[in-house]
Amino acid sequence: MTGHDRPGEPLVLGVPRAAFRPSPVFLALVALFVTSGALTWQRFGNVRFDVFLFVVSGWLVSLCLHEYAHAVVAYRSGDRDIAHRGYLTLNPFKYTNPLLSIVLPVIVVLLGGIGLPGGAVWVDRHAIPGRLRHTLVSLAGPATNVLFTLLLVAALLIGPGVAGPTEFWAGLGLLAFLQLTASVLNLLPVPGLDGGNMIQPWLSPQYRRMYDLFAPFGFILLFALLWNPAIGGRFFDAVFWLADLLGLSPGLYLLGLELIRFWQG
Repeated sequence: MTGHDRPGEPLVLGVPRAAFRPSPVFLALVALFVTSGALTWQRFGNVRFDVFLFVVSGWLVSLCLHEYAHAVVAYRSGDRDIAHRGYLTLNPFKYTNPLLSIVLPVIVVLLGGIGLPGGAVWVDRHAIPGRLRHTLVSLAGPATNVLFTLLLVAALLIGPGVAGPTEFWAGLGLLAFLQLTASVLNLLPVPGLDGGNMIQPWLSPQYRRMYDLFAPFGFILLFALLWNPAIGGRFFDAVFWLADLLGLSPGLYLLGLELIRFWQG
């Protein structure tokens, strides 16, 4: 019996239904996102603080959905125990390392305006047969970021010319840019990140052992690569090129980044 089990509770494939219900933490984040968006739209009170809440809560909601996508594909691929670990409730505090999963990505958003990969669900790879399923589990998270990017860009291509204050669209523009950077970062073939995990099952045993050796240091390796002027410069050139290609206005997301730093003005 697990912490989710209660006598007489309906089961889904042997798992209590409670393991599939959105957690109060996630629902609170969604409520904060909607409320702060409405406050920004109405320019209520300190609009810079409204935009701050709007962007940060929206980013945290996207982190939860990114990790949920990994978890639900893993569950359907054969890892039934992932439901007992709480990952299907969208509760960010269930992740393996809340500091790296929540705190660090938010700090990076505020300081650098980068959608750093966050969250971490532990998947029992031994319970999932077939290399393709392993790749799909790793792909599910970045695919969520790509989908969010396209939806937000579509809204930005239509909305600003129709109605609403600039601050609202600037916050949405920053969210779109964060999703775009998260999409690109998550798809990089770095050991330990989603992009690397997508190709890991297809490596030869020799290269797989080497990959597994570097995988725990994926975040450090990512920072080292971005810190390098040549590599970091090319990365951001690519991101800005993609933003221009999608029609994402640099003025909007740069204004959004300025607004969320409410303590500066």
